[in-house]
Amino acid sequence: MINKLPLDELSTAIGRILGLLLTEEKVDHAVQRLSQAVKESIPGTLGAGVSILDAQARRTSTGHTDAVVEQADTIQYELGQGPCLTAWAAEETVLVDDVGADSRWPEWSAAVRSLPIKSVISAPLIADGHSIGAMKVYAARPFAYGPDDSALMELFASPAATLLSHIQSAETPRRISEGLQSALYGRDLVSRACGILMERHKVTPERALQLLMKDARDQQRTLQDVSAQLVAGTPADPN
Repeated sequence: MINKLPLDELSTAIGRILGLLLTEEKVDHAVQRLSQAVKESIPGTLGAGVSILDAQARRTSTGHTDAVVEQADTIQYELGQGPCLTAWAAEETVLVDDVGADSRWPEWSAAVRSLPIKSVISAPLIADGHSIGAMKVYAARPFAYGPDDSALMELFASPAATLLSHIQSAETPRRISEGLQSALYGRDLVSRACGILMERHKVTPERALQLLMKDARDQQRTLQDVSAQLVAGTPADPN
């Protein structure tokens, strides 16, 4: 059996979404595929979804994989506080280890106490230098996520933001190419680097990604830069 990197799910989702764009399917259908890929790629995730503005410039959830995601998000919008709104506004990833013990959004934390939500990651969707929304995952147990999961969310968020920034445009098939191809190139570069580490250290895909993320943090560089250096330093296969 061939082990698939979590990032391979993103490539599959993006490929399907491009097909949806060309047939002018609804935005929700495209985002649903992204959310499902995120949910399946990050262990322990109860549900995933995206927060964006609708046609009336109202904050809304779209493509959520489970009802609990929509419930938790709706409470954020009603109260005007919560991890997704913070990630969106601050343009930085928010990690919540334990919703019940986190004091940053007291009203929201109290309001979702009855929901099976204990851990959260929310990553901003940055397109053309602006935050257009946030992608999030929820888990049913505290401390379900760590820095590596946050980094993986950011890898998903980059092409997702590119996609969402153009998805409703009549010129989408023409305009999406450059930004999306750039985002996918970065994803493919990371996958190639992980493949090298898997072969070199005889480790699983998940462990290879963790090693790569650790190198990036230790060197204070981006994951793509570290991946490019690793790939460039590996001689081509003579076969």
